[in-house]
Amino acid sequence: MHLFCRRNYNGSVRFSAQRIATSTLLLLCALALCLSAHAQTEETVGGRVVLVLPFENRSGQSSLDWVGEAFSETLSRRFESAGFYPIDRDDREYALEHLGLPGGFRPSHATAIQIAQTLDAEFVIVGSYTTNGDRMTAQAQVLRVNQLRMSQPIEDSAPLQRLLDLENSLAWKCAKQMDPKFSVALSTFLAASKDVKLEAYENYIRAIASPNEDEKLKRLEASAALSPDTATLLALGKTQYRARQYEDAAKTLARVPKNTPSALEANFYLGLADFNSAHYAEAEQAFAFVASRFPLPEVVNNQGVAMARQKKDATVLLQRASNADPQDADYHFNVATALWRRGDVANARIEIDKALKIRPNDTEAQELKTSLAPASHAAPGFSPLERLRRTYSESNVRQAVFQMDQMRMMKMSMLPPSERATQIAQAGQDYLREGMIPEAEREFQAAIHADGTNASAHLGLALVRERTGNANEARHEAQISNEMRQSAAAYLVLARLDMQQNKLKDSATNVAHALRLEPRNSTALAMKQALTTRGQSVP
Repeated sequence: MHLFCRRNYNGSVRFSAQRIATSTLLLLCALALCLSAHAQTEETVGGRVVLVLPFENRSGQSSLDWVGEAFSETLSRRFESAGFYPIDRDDREYALEHLGLPGGFRPSHATAIQIAQTLDAEFVIVGSYTTNGDRMTAQAQVLRVNQLRMSQPIEDSAPLQRLLDLENSLAWKCAKQMDPKFSVALSTFLAASKDVKLEAYENYIRAIASPNEDEKLKRLEASAALSPDTATLLALGKTQYRARQYEDAAKTLARVPKNTPSALEANFYLGLADFNSAHYAEAEQAFAFVASRFPLPEVVNNQGVAMARQKKDATVLLQRASNADPQDADYHFNVATALWRRGDVANARIEIDKALKIRPNDTEAQELKTSLAPASHAAPGFSPLERLRRTYSESNVRQAVFQMDQMRMMKMSMLPPSERATQIAQAGQDYLREGMIPEAEREFQAAIHADGTNASAHLGLALVRERTGNANEARHEAQISNEMRQSAAAYLVLARLDMQQNKLKDSATNVAHALRLEPRNSTALAMKQALTTRGQSVP
């Protein structure tokens, strides 16, 4: 995967993964060398970076303009769950700005290639939509940038009220076009948006596309009231933070589940909101959560600053942030301040000199340097405070996660098939627990591809099929899993399916099998009680 250049939040352009994934990339390079011979005999995996441009509205109805951005948003979400790396809206808008194009610009194919090359994308999705009565038809094409080849149009249609189904179906077809080996079921993509109300989604899309902060806030509040999904809560919390509604922002961001990919960004802004409300202990806790998973310099720095506000010695954390990004003057200033407070004047002078070398006109740093001099002439009452970093690059983190996932797959490719399947199936179970159904299926399919006799992978796929409403395939996979290795979980899948079809006797038999394997299984005991209540005894 290429590392594309993008705007950093201080306005500079730099390799966005450089600071956060150096060790990951070094390990990737080492692994790549180890695998070079192996790669000659295995089919190489193509690029996975995808740019989805907003679809063109050909309906003649300006009230449906928002749908163009909706296609870009939904397809990007599904592609990410399918193991691609979709370029986010901020980076797309930056590319347009970099090329001197206005936001909302509908590029020609030639311009689309320029944008893709600016962002190092291997694929570009372009499309359009129209309506006929209450039915919408959408068409997409996949551009392979390195080959300058456009696919044949991919088309789908659905009633307007099923817009999300239309978007998910088109995303699935495009994923198959980009990766012919893509094996996640269409039903899994369709189930990904089953709990989202269309009115809420429209408000969300109109909000993220609006340049007006008041409208953005109003629409996100309306969306969250109807369908408080993770993306909406995160966007609302960040908007409340920008509006300086810190208490409201903290409440909203705290609702983002910690087991979702958005939790890192949510907790960074939760930390900022708590900090601005002078809830320093809570801010420290939020930053520590993020740092425990991705120790970005700005996050470690903020954890240290929140500690310092509680009169704790945060020198170790602040030094760690500075070591990670030694060209940042603020980090050196923070270390100098912490050392000054500790009474370590000699080392504080070293740090403040580094800060001033990077930013000579920093008046507060100059004053701190003066106060550290042997014959200090600092202003009375001078008491510097460590500086908080108020920006966070979700794009940086997403790239690092993607790179580590690529690293994980490369490492696993060296394992024996049975061991590889076991580890991949475990990753699928982790995704399943987090409610990330498409990601879970992707792992279970990969595990089965590595070792078709892995019972855990077939069980995981059965659970996915059960959740997405595909009863026949769920039953089939549960039965295969039991043939390979009997488990209470597989029997309970069968028992639930039987109960849904009112086959109470069969359900009772499967519950009995589950209890024989695990007599204290709480789910099985609950199902036994439910069957008894309906007049069916369990043998």
